[in-house]
Amino acid sequence: MAATKKRATKKASGRRYGPAAGKSVESAMERRKKGTLRSGKGGKGGVVKSREQAIAIGLSEARKKGAKVPKKRSS
Repeated sequence: MAATKKRATKKASGRRYGPAAGKSVESAMERRKKGTLRSGKGGKGGVVKSREQAIAIGLSEARKKGAKVPKKRSS
């Protein structure tokens, strides 16, 4: 009596984020470290100090450029 094995199904889609999105986030993180990353439209807001906020800004910029980035989560 051999037990039947269940195979894990592999997702059809590969990576969630494209390489351009990663570069955009990397750029935002560097600007945060330098102290030049600002929040708000046109960089009119305050200086970003939060790592999570820097990542969100980087992904938002990548989205605007048309990079492969998942849609924003609805709150």
